[in-house]
Amino acid sequence: MATMQERAELHKTIWKIANDLRGSVDGWEFKAYVLGSIFYRFISENICDYIHLLMVDAGQPDFDYTQISDEMAENIRKKMVEEKGYFILPSQLFQNVVEKADSDENLNEHLSSIFRSIEASAVGTESEDDLRGLFSDFSVDSQALGSTVIKRNQLLAKVLKTVATMDLGSRYDDTTNDTFGDTYEFLMQMYASEAGKSGGEFFTPQQVSELLARLAAWNNPNIQKVYDPACGSGSLLLKFAKTIGRENPNLKYFGQEVNPTTYNLCRINMFLHNVNYDNFDIRLEDTLLKPQHMDDAPFDAIVSNPPYSLKWEGKDNTILINDERYAPAGVLAPKSAADLAFTMHMLWHLSEQGTAAIVEFPGVLYRGGDEKKIRQYLIKNNYVDTVIQLPANLFFGVGIATCIIVLKKSAKPDASVLFIDASKLFVKNGNKNLLLPEHQDKIMELFQNRKDEQYLAKLVKNDDILENDCNLSVSSYVEQEDTREVINITEVNAKLATLVAEGNELNKKIDAIIKELGE
Repeated sequence: MATMQERAELHKTIWKIANDLRGSVDGWEFKAYVLGSIFYRFISENICDYIHLLMVDAGQPDFDYTQISDEMAENIRKKMVEEKGYFILPSQLFQNVVEKADSDENLNEHLSSIFRSIEASAVGTESEDDLRGLFSDFSVDSQALGSTVIKRNQLLAKVLKTVATMDLGSRYDDTTNDTFGDTYEFLMQMYASEAGKSGGEFFTPQQVSELLARLAAWNNPNIQKVYDPACGSGSLLLKFAKTIGRENPNLKYFGQEVNPTTYNLCRINMFLHNVNYDNFDIRLEDTLLKPQHMDDAPFDAIVSNPPYSLKWEGKDNTILINDERYAPAGVLAPKSAADLAFTMHMLWHLSEQGTAAIVEFPGVLYRGGDEKKIRQYLIKNNYVDTVIQLPANLFFGVGIATCIIVLKKSAKPDASVLFIDASKLFVKNGNKNLLLPEHQDKIMELFQNRKDEQYLAKLVKNDDILENDCNLSVSSYVEQEDTREVINITEVNAKLATLVAEGNELNKKIDAIIKELGE
């Protein structure tokens, strides 16, 4: 497996290739072509590798799926769809299309037909929902690619050939999936960074994703189902795939997303990380109004970075106050900020022994009105386990310091909330801040120890929080270290006296000079 340095160099090279490739096309718009081509290459190579291993077991190690006829391949269509979730004819494989891309005057039409065929291979099967619309953002006739069909095909051919040259692992290499998946996430991160705020909606920084996964998984050995109701590109769910998922190959991943583009990115991300179609269930719909996984709940672990201060129907929708997810608090989150509506939604979906780790906008910790009443409900029922203040400037397009709220339904023996101030645990990385592994380790140490540590952690009784206006702001409880320089008044006075004396002497000399000049 490549070292961290080798992988970093590979990523830099791939980003330069991808960035140089797009020319005048907007980077955030162009991502669909680079990421879509990487996915197309992956599923093509993946099905070839899978068939090769089957043929090796059957005593035919020299069998090459890329070289057989489409008619012969039809014999294994049903088996491939059942086991892989999709089917690709040999003539439709990325490898074979790339070879003819430069000379294919109808490349755009052929790609469109191939993508429709791949998605159609799953129609009527269990994987239909997982394949539907996966290539919808790969618009082969977009004017952004060129003003004529010839120019568009030239750029499409260039994209395919460039992706073909990317060093994403050799065939039959068991690290290939990690390389594809890691490269895909790296490119999403770079495109999100370039796009600023709009890109930040699609991507949660990996170090934050990892921290959330560690928080939700700690002391929770029987995780069978993990859930993210605002799953974005799937980075939070996939942190479980890289840790607990390797120990438990039957772990199921559930997510919901309202943005079609992000929904596609998430499902593609699942495939690229070798999460098979029958192990994930990602749905497209508004989580707050039309939850799609009520029948799949409860979940053993929930991780999420829901949109901050999202406007929603709230009180305008008279049905919502009786919704079983929101009703227990007696009020709804305000129409101008749905943050705590997501929180209540996740609490309802959480199992009795599960843990939810949620990134929150800081205002929900202290604002009054209905948000205060919801916090009161959470605190009175001992659902709030920990509140962690994160450093500022971790997220793309969001400079403020966000926080993490950890929820648990199981009764805590201390009936208290642990407050952790991690606002200074970071390093600068260009114009962003980073949580290094040692910073995450320190947060986890504080989280697990659950005791006071000066300037970093404070365990506060629920009753005291209720008396303090249900304020969950970390700065209200963790003492801030005074980093100002200690001033010695005696030394300052002595220095001042010296300066005054020197000033008096200087004035005398100036007066003498002026007097001489006057004579």
